[in-house]
Amino acid sequence: MSVFDSYARYYDLLYRDKDYAAEARHVHNIIQRHYPGAQSILELGCGTGAHAVHLASMGYAIHGVDRSHEMLTAANRRLKDASADIAPRIRFSPGDIRQVRLDERFDAVIALFHVISYLPTNDDLKAVFTTARCHMGAGGIFLFDCWYGPAVLTDPPAVRVKRMEDDKTCVVRIAEPIMYPNENLVDVNYQVFISEKPRGQFDVLKESHRMRYLFRPEIECLLADSGLKLIDCFEWLTGRTPDSDTWGVCFVGMT
Repeated sequence: MSVFDSYARYYDLLYRDKDYAAEARHVHNIIQRHYPGAQSILELGCGTGAHAVHLASMGYAIHGVDRSHEMLTAANRRLKDASADIAPRIRFSPGDIRQVRLDERFDAVIALFHVISYLPTNDDLKAVFTTARCHMGAGGIFLFDCWYGPAVLTDPPAVRVKRMEDDKTCVVRIAEPIMYPNENLVDVNYQVFISEKPRGQFDVLKESHRMRYLFRPEIECLLADSGLKLIDCFEWLTGRTPDSDTWGVCFVGMT
């Protein structure tokens, strides 16, 4: 079972403060800058489909893949609520992004919200980069963000608490990280307290998310090994040059 199967129950509430619309516009601008007129997107690790719906509203045909059945259930619920002009542009499929092959080519392949950092081993990373390349047409681009190594080492992750609630549910999440600097890994250990208000039910979940932080030279090698070249690199959303205080960095590779 994917760690995200239990996570999906409260994922959208926990990230209700995330500006998916702004992020989708950012992705759109990057794609059109490097592939003007691009129309099709493969999203690796699509989660509950929020980015997909916003990108489809901009005219893209988008195919999202995720290995969590619970996440895809939430994504398909979102799709049912989408307008009649947007829904036909979106498809969701179950699949492991290291292995999935759709026998299709796309103008752009994207992996957002640190999906790439959830790949802890070199073999995992190579497999996903190969997946991206296999689904890209001539001139296609591969766009992804990840934890940026220089910033993680300069400002290591610390214990954090996040609380979000609506009229039905209250979620409190405590994140306690453990770093493994020789492996470029961080285990983020979560305790999640979920209160279902109408029923008075209280649950506690424990999860561990292993995260890989990455550096530009290894990204360049991974892209080159899969037949791609790095064409852009900048801080996620701001566009500024990455530095030792830049935790989230976006990389763009091209065929």
